[in-house]
Amino acid sequence: MTRSLERTNAVGEDTARVDGRAKIAGRAPYAYEHPVDRPAYAHPIQATIAVGRVRGMDSERALAVEGVHAVLTPDNAPRLRTGQDAELEILQEPDVAFRGQLIGCVVADTPEIARHAADLVEVDYERRDHDVSFPRESFDLYRPDVVNPSYETDTDDGDVGTALASADVRVEGEYRTARNHNNPLEPHTTVAVWDADGLTLHDSTQGVHSLREVVAGLFDLDESQIRVLAPYVGGGFGSKGTPHAHVVLAALAAKRMPGRPVKLALTRQQTFTLTGYRTPTVQRVALGADRDGRIDALAVDVEEQTSRIKEYAEQTGVPSRTMYAAPNRRTSHRLATLDVPVPSWMRAPGVCPGMFGPEVAMDELAERCGLDPIELRLRNEPDRDPETGKPYSSRNLAECLRVGARRFGWASRPAEPRQTRQGEWWIGTGVASSTYPVHHSPGSAARIERETDGRYRVSIGAVDIGTGAWTVLGQIAADALGVPFEDVVVRVGDTNLPFASVAGGSSGTANWGSAVVAAAQGFRARFGDDDPPAGSEHTEVAPENPDTERFAMHAFGAQFAEVHVSADTGEVRVPRLFGVFATGRIVNPRLARSQFLGGMTMGLSMALHEDGVMDERLGMVVNHDLAEYHVATNADVPSVEAEWIDEDDPHVNAMGTKGIGEIGIVGTAAAIANAAYHATGVRVRELPVTADRFLAS
Repeated sequence: MTRSLERTNAVGEDTARVDGRAKIAGRAPYAYEHPVDRPAYAHPIQATIAVGRVRGMDSERALAVEGVHAVLTPDNAPRLRTGQDAELEILQEPDVAFRGQLIGCVVADTPEIARHAADLVEVDYERRDHDVSFPRESFDLYRPDVVNPSYETDTDDGDVGTALASADVRVEGEYRTARNHNNPLEPHTTVAVWDADGLTLHDSTQGVHSLREVVAGLFDLDESQIRVLAPYVGGGFGSKGTPHAHVVLAALAAKRMPGRPVKLALTRQQTFTLTGYRTPTVQRVALGADRDGRIDALAVDVEEQTSRIKEYAEQTGVPSRTMYAAPNRRTSHRLATLDVPVPSWMRAPGVCPGMFGPEVAMDELAERCGLDPIELRLRNEPDRDPETGKPYSSRNLAECLRVGARRFGWASRPAEPRQTRQGEWWIGTGVASSTYPVHHSPGSAARIERETDGRYRVSIGAVDIGTGAWTVLGQIAADALGVPFEDVVVRVGDTNLPFASVAGGSSGTANWGSAVVAAAQGFRARFGDDDPPAGSEHTEVAPENPDTERFAMHAFGAQFAEVHVSADTGEVRVPRLFGVFATGRIVNPRLARSQFLGGMTMGLSMALHEDGVMDERLGMVVNHDLAEYHVATNADVPSVEAEWIDEDDPHVNAMGTKGIGEIGIVGTAAAIANAAYHATGVRVRELPVTADRFLAS
């Protein structure tokens, strides 16, 4: 492993974002804003049935509109290589697998003309019965081979059934999370242009190299014939981490317009169908403990939905495998195959919904054991990772709980629920633990160059999705090179730069930063520490880390919530959220705090608002815009604060960093549900926590 980065000047500083001023001033072009000459515009045509077949498409009226250049259909679209990914292999067959599936597009001189003409295309369908109902009392379930990305589907250690039967205290319950949708501020957009050299894509993506690889396979091109650029991306949260069908549609449309760029921007409504979503889950959780609260049995059995054309199995049961000591443990995942769009990544996939059921069940267990919820968690701290038996590289969950309890004012909390009322409001507090794995993706590389003005250029094909990579990679490089931060220039977001892994899994800083440190140290080894000549250059791949085989590596945290519930209307308010996290070394406190607060706000949104409502008659989510699919706003949480433990972990990587982007969301919904119970005495086991659940009380 490369030697650790020294604690010097830039890393740890509260440095402002280097891209911030350009974004505020509108000088940072996002994909759709990239200036191109004479662009044409594509607008999708989507299926208006849930299952069936396109018998024919009449494009005559659309083609008669002035400014329309082409109408692509399954009958005339360019051919793709098929048989690998049915979500992306669009316009190759007339079959319809879900409502909203792409079945064509119009290419025109303006987006308004394209949209108008798309409405004029008449489609004749052969309809078939569809099935989109989840959950329901009985349906066929199957066991996937693995769960995202490659975890074991089921685990079974000890004898859970016997241990539960003999336990002094048991909690057995069914917990449900809703269908959630990513809604990044920047919509999903692509600008595509074919020329003699191949295909260029300006895309709102979380990974330029991974996108290039997929598109190359679909169009049967060498990767050298494709260039993908994404210097600025306005949020992704997982929905831009894997390619979706609209990128392919833009490239197909541009292939009909050789040499002329084609722009495509999905509407907000279209993103609810075409860019993935978090599957709803049913979690059957069982905990068995002795009278002192020490857990002897833990089981989490999960049911989820997937699409009929492409499997996605969320790893919902995985986080419970590492959270608490229990000699008898079981997790399982089963899928219902439905006629729905393809689910995919959403911030902290699997871990976020997977912590809701178990952490609410822990609150119930604490009550039945007569223990404080924090004390129960402390009593079940494992010495080693319960799943692998490996020691943790660092595990400071207990410290997060203790520090959080002290700073939140937990000691003044009444032990019994429904004890505090001010006017119409019942008031309660709750806590939940959180964890997120440290992900290592091999292969990221960085290049260091000395420029003529004396500065150092750091180039890596990473993507900054709004998290601050432009800034933190410069801080890491400055310390690795031993120069001031102002002497470093960072370039990202281009497949012409060295390979970088996807901006996902809270892994960007760890993987890309390791490559930057390796390149900087290699540069100094070649050219010395003094004043290397302009043009000096060195590229290096991040080294393998043998400690990943020796240690279990996770970030941890504790979230606290204060909840008010109206005795008259059942309205739920969250005036205060507080989180304490142990995520290794913090490279930039300003950006880290922003990530923690953003994650907790998304967790609040999941807890109180977010629910994609499926109309089973039509086979579609009907609240498919931000007028009816509610997300949290500033008014929903007057105070949200985050702190962290100064954690020194030399094993995770050269910087000592763990991921911070996703752990903030993980325990928040459970903490809010637990606080709502403490306020009212009404236990809510299904998200979102809405007013109707309290009206009977």
